[in-house]
Amino acid sequence: MDKIVVTGNGPLKGEIAISGAKNTCLKLMTAALLSDEPLTLTNVPRLSDIGTLSELLESLGCEVALLNGGNVMVLSAGKITNRKADYEMVRKLRASFNVLGPLVAREGEATVSLPGGCAIGARKVDLHLMALEKLGAEITLDEGYVHCSAPNGLTGAVIEFPFVTVGGTENAITAATLAKGTTVIKNAAREPDTVDLCKCLSAMGAKISGAGTSEITIEGVDRLHGATHEVIADRIELGTFMIAPAIAGGEVELIGGRRDLVDAFCKKLEATGVVVTETDRGLKVSHNGDRLKPVDVETEPFPGFPTDLQAQMMAALCLADGTSKLHETIFENRFMHAPELIRMGAKIDVHGGHATVTGVKQMNGAPVMATDLRASVSLILAGLAAEGETTVGRVYHLDRGYERIEEKLSGIGALIKRVSA
Repeated sequence: MDKIVVTGNGPLKGEIAISGAKNTCLKLMTAALLSDEPLTLTNVPRLSDIGTLSELLESLGCEVALLNGGNVMVLSAGKITNRKADYEMVRKLRASFNVLGPLVAREGEATVSLPGGCAIGARKVDLHLMALEKLGAEITLDEGYVHCSAPNGLTGAVIEFPFVTVGGTENAITAATLAKGTTVIKNAAREPDTVDLCKCLSAMGAKISGAGTSEITIEGVDRLHGATHEVIADRIELGTFMIAPAIAGGEVELIGGRRDLVDAFCKKLEATGVVVTETDRGLKVSHNGDRLKPVDVETEPFPGFPTDLQAQMMAALCLADGTSKLHETIFENRFMHAPELIRMGAKIDVHGGHATVTGVKQMNGAPVMATDLRASVSLILAGLAAEGETTVGRVYHLDRGYERIEEKLSGIGALIKRVSA
């Protein structure tokens, strides 16, 4: 099993090109099931999660072809040959559950494994099912599988979520595109991922309004056609690499980065003393190497501070000159990186969804272990500023969400390498 070795090497300088958004791309891929014509996606990130979902889509009858070194993907679901998504595939990737809406909308029937638990919390799918029931689907649960049936098609309805659910909103949107009549989704997710999905579906012929607001309206159509769509920049990768010069010092330009994707994060980063500047190519982040100022962070649905940047921000605040407080409101059990940061000399006190971080002047390299995707990269970021060598184990988590991370960080002066255990 591979490991990543990081050695603190002082300030960073250079540029990093931001890849296409993983979470967005996964949902766009499931949208291909809605049409018998090809969907072409560009700016596709080359990640293990993309390969995992490709395998699932192929098991349903969708042909998947990669072009241009993997950055272009053509998905052709001319005929659905299988309406069941097996547990062995769905368990590997939670986003796989979002084949449910497109399958039942187009085929009138689908059987999809429940995704099960997750290292960062249960992440239930009850709101996904509630939305489909509102659209007229009949749902039964049997031996860990969801069977969803709508032999006469889905019918538009008003769906009001009791709280924001990104995956639930997206499953509802895809299902509603082929439903008869009008669907209104209230308390809808406003994430850039959801907005980009709506843009792609609109390019395929869907009639959607209100994307990016808390109320989305979908006028059902008889069929969708093929389209070509460019995946937006990955805001989580963007935020992650913005932390690198914040924690190690230096100046880095993030090519393709957009402030509107991470504005709440930018404001917190700027409050620590980091300078964020918009350029004609993206965002430039600079920090003079002084100790960061402490800040308090609370994760929220978009446009608030992203839960997927909480671990990275904690790594930076471990070196701040004072005490910071972090409140995780999205997922339970998402401070599992804290004990590993403590191994490197951090002072962190966790109580439930709250963490108190008392900054230290110096952290030290140590053998640490990744517990999930974002935790893994927080340890690498900490290693950029630590004294000595940090070895991060279980980096298969990292490969799910970061494309060529060693190459990108090496390009700005980091001492980082992958080794075989």
